[in-house]
Amino acid sequence: MAAVESLVKVEEKPVNREKTCPLLLRVFCAMEHHNNLSEYYRGAVPGNELQIYTWMDATLRELTGLIKEVNIESRVRGTTFDFVLVSPEYNCPRFNAFEIGQTVAGNRSPDDSKTLANTRFTIGDYLDVCITPPERFMRRPAPMRYIKKKKTFNH
Repeated sequence: MAAVESLVKVEEKPVNREKTCPLLLRVFCAMEHHNNLSEYYRGAVPGNELQIYTWMDATLRELTGLIKEVNIESRVRGTTFDFVLVSPEYNCPRFNAFEIGQTVAGNRSPDDSKTLANTRFTIGDYLDVCITPPERFMRRPAPMRYIKKKKTFNH
């Protein structure tokens, strides 16, 4: 019997940022890779932490802008931000990772308006962000090297 997965749409309620206290969002950014899940084991976290005070209605585009403010290398147009939600397993010291979206600096992407509330995010989860700069120049493939066969003569 095939399992059927139902999609639950979270009803977006506007947050009054004047009256609602922000939450602490712990973000871990790395250039060209995600942090390994083993770095989140038993209360330990990677060393590249960025702490952001925000609300559940914060969009991935908004979080991208905040990351770009403190990370100079990520300000280049075309830089890609891959967001992964890292959340602890219930009654276990391990963590699970869920891809939640991708944004591109200076360009629109389908996940720009996705909010923390629209993902599986709960207070206490982490965000792991892989920052990938754009390719500046097209790399040429290495030239093929032909190996000349030695001529052998059988006399």
